[in-house]
This record gives sequence, structure tokens and C-alpha cells, in this order.
Amino acid sequence: MNPARRQATYEDLLKVPDILIAEIIDGELITSPRPAFPHARAASVLRGGLDPFDRRPGSPDGPGGWWILFEPELHLSADILVPDLAGWRRERMPVLENVAYSERAPDWVCEVVSPTSGRLDRVRKMPVYAREGVGHIWLVDPLQRTLEVYRLEGHRWLVVSTHGGEESIRAEPFAALELDMSRWWLEPGA
Repeated sequence: MNPARRQATYEDLLKVPDILIAEIIDGELITSPRPAFPHARAASVLRGGLDPFDRRPGSPDGPGGWWILFEPELHLSADILVPDLAGWRRERMPVLENVAYSERAPDWVCEVVSPTSGRLDRVRKMPVYAREGVGHIWLVDPLQRTLEVYRLEGHRWLVVSTHGGEESIRAEPFAALELDMSRWWLEPGA
């Protein structure tokens, strides 16, 4: 007879060295190494491209209306997730508080997938995001140079669009501005 698996706690997560990303999904403590450069490049440049959205509504420098954060810690029911990027519409979260984590689900999440994280992102994390009502998720694959855009319909993810390579795109929920995907990737041969 197998003893019941002990549920990981926030205290367990806090003991993980800072060189790792720690999450708790379905009571399991999951650790991942810091991202490799293709991953870090895609997340960093994508975040910069979304900067016009991370302003007050009506800003002359962009559409505004969002808070967009890099690797925020999300406490969603009993799960603790750390997406690469997450965004909240300011109409839902008017103030970005001085706290270490959010218990409010974001409106948009971006996971930059790697050969080691793709299964976790798709099989374990996407259902949590759906359960919590996250409206959109982007899966960016810097090695394949692709973007998959999903919208939550009921409790299921609908593929809204897919993009690849060097495209300039408009993708919901940020379709108000064009994003240059060619900047997200490392140079060929790198």
C-alpha cells in the first residue's frame, strides 16, 4: 500500500534556492532551472513590445489599460504558478499593490515553452489558468519560433491564431498594436 503523497506547502516553496523557479501544482512542488537565453530573449523582447499597453488608459504613448509583469507569483486556489509574463486589465485591478504575489488571476498569461517545460505548461498549467478564468494564454516557442494564441471559451481553450517565424502580428488581447516577432528570436546560427 502506497502512503499518501504529502502535499507541498508554501514553506516548502520558500526553501527552494533562488536559482530555481518553484511552483506548486496539484499539491506537487515543481522546480525548473532559470531559462536559457532563447527563452529569456523571447520573454524580454515580447515584454518590451507590450510596453504601450502597460500604461494608464488614454496615455499618448499607447493604448494603455494593463499591468504587465515579468514572472509574477500567482496564488490561485491551492496552486502557485509563475508564468513568464502575466497581465491584468486595470479596470479589474485598478491598483498594483506592494505585495509578493497575487491571488487575483490575470487576464492574460504568456508561457515561453522549452523542451523541458512544454508539457508542464500545456498539461498542468493551462487547466489551472482555465479553472481560474484567465481570458487568454500565449504559448511562445523560441526554438520553433512560434506563437499559439488561446482564448478561454467557457472552461475550454480555443486556438484563436498561430504565428511563426518573422511575422508582424496582431494578436488578441493586444491586437491594437502590431508586434514584430522577428525581434523575439536569437539570430540564426546563435
